[in-house]
Amino acid sequence: MDIETLKNTRSCLSKMRYDFNTDREFDIIAIGRACIDLNAVEYNRPMEETMTFTKYVGGSPANIAIGCSKLGLKAGFIGKISDDQHGRFIEQYMRNVGVDTSHMVVDQEGHKAGLTFTEIKSPEDCSILMYRENVADLYLKPSEVDEEYIKRSKILLVSGTALSKSPSREAVLKAISLAKKHDVKVIFELDYRPYTWTSTDETSVYYSLVAEKADVVIGTRDEYDIMEGTKDGKNEETVRYLFQHSPDLIIIKHGVEGSYAYAKSGETFQANAYRTKVLKTFGAGDAYASAFLYALITGKDIETALKYGSASAAIVVSRHSSSDAMPKAEEIEQLIAERS
Repeated sequence: MDIETLKNTRSCLSKMRYDFNTDREFDIIAIGRACIDLNAVEYNRPMEETMTFTKYVGGSPANIAIGCSKLGLKAGFIGKISDDQHGRFIEQYMRNVGVDTSHMVVDQEGHKAGLTFTEIKSPEDCSILMYRENVADLYLKPSEVDEEYIKRSKILLVSGTALSKSPSREAVLKAISLAKKHDVKVIFELDYRPYTWTSTDETSVYYSLVAEKADVVIGTRDEYDIMEGTKDGKNEETVRYLFQHSPDLIIIKHGVEGSYAYAKSGETFQANAYRTKVLKTFGAGDAYASAFLYALITGKDIETALKYGSASAAIVVSRHSSSDAMPKAEEIEQLIAERS
């Protein structure tokens, strides 16, 4: 192979894109939890001394749907919310930012919205306190998942937390089956939260089950380790395992070291994390996923999509909220341009 041919081949690989059905009404429909985040207004102090919080919509799939909508995509949501002020706040906020909420089900059995309190002791020392007992989102039933709705989307985004309890896990498995039936790409965002799982063994079983059925899997290295029941797992081993099944694109995030994308056709792509003034560490994963998917859906190549994800994450960790802080495309593109 001569040098010119080699250059052209490398150029083609670096511009590799991911294809979706273009004749669908929705770009993305997310399924899973929508809850309440109460973020500490007072920084640099423990939860015991924090007296003031600001209320936002939270939950990984809700944040991703919101992020996609703010970026200009047509997003929908499937989930169950509480029949109270919190539930109404969630639905109204999501509807106001452009997310279709026609398939958000109002719980009629007294279950409440999940609550997440955040503690910001320092940019490096942040934690969350979750209340997830008998929360409405985990009571979404398979009968409340509509086939006609799912078939209208390019993507079904599944959150790992929705697999932690029945009947939510069966509702998600039904949604995945319907998506596969109608050639809707299944994106599995691992989103590991220990609060509602019985054990890591249980998590591993259901994460593996869904990851093997997904088209794209997105998670941190630690989350893949939970799925694989290992410690200090290697990307190559994860990729080798998943490429024996349905996935054809795997995203593995390594925090400040950046992120990697592995295509089933053999290509590997990498993007560095963007340095920023960090206020808190939570929200980065949801911002990353929404911007990464936005870039793929709008026809950008995989390497560029990784940069979009990294830039969006950098923006959100420098702001107070997660959902409310989701950036517009222009902000992401400006950050990439400034750091290129």
